[in-house]
Amino acid sequence: MIEIKTPQEIGKMKNSGKILSASLLAVREQIKPGQTTFALDKIAEKVIVDYGAVPGFKGYRGFLNATCISVNDEIIHGIPGDRILKDGDVVSIDSGVLLDGWFSDSAFTVIVGGRAKKEDRKLVEVTERALYAGIDAAKIGNRVGDIGFTIQQYVESFGFSVVKDYTGHGIGRHLHEDPSVPNFGKHGTGIKIRVGLCIAIEPMVCAGSDELFVESNGWTVKTVDHANAAHFEHTIAITENGPEILTAWLGD
Repeated sequence: MIEIKTPQEIGKMKNSGKILSASLLAVREQIKPGQTTFALDKIAEKVIVDYGAVPGFKGYRGFLNATCISVNDEIIHGIPGDRILKDGDVVSIDSGVLLDGWFSDSAFTVIVGGRAKKEDRKLVEVTERALYAGIDAAKIGNRVGDIGFTIQQYVESFGFSVVKDYTGHGIGRHLHEDPSVPNFGKHGTGIKIRVGLCIAIEPMVCAGSDELFVESNGWTVKTVDHANAAHFEHTIAITENGPEILTAWLGD
């Protein structure tokens, strides 16, 4: 069942999103060679808690951390630990916040240090642009399939592939709600986009094949061919003026 949000409820989600963006910015500033993924997770959690919010991922289906941190061929759901980041690693940070009963969800990918391969740089750029192309397609009167179609066409035009086994989603009082928001699809299919719809759009893009597998920890999703992957995500609300990003970077 799809829950349409009121302007007041969207305002509460935006407050949640502001804390999340502050947390992710704090993490981004500390991503460097020699840093551990666990240390980054603790930075994110501290910011969230200091703002009086709750890490939205911690405890979700038994997950123990405030962030998912996925490196290189890990697409999503990487578990923070003692892994030491190296120059040139492709690192995706995904996190959520729960504030006053309302969730926000966002992710970004960066390359550690200054040693970036040309293909990795292109992968990250294309994935981020695909996110904003998908947001632009989330117009009143369009359908969810238009979002996925737009993302898929953009990504594949650069020779990359979109993950099909995992999707974006509705969001609000729950971290994951209806509808599913795939990163592939056909124009004119899926539910109609209308005012009050709140969704998380999140292209997950692979440099090679979109074939994947889940590691034995039951969480971390990796590419079968071990090609690198990137992941960007924003929580958005559909307003009378079009899509509004609720997890926009502070200062945007």
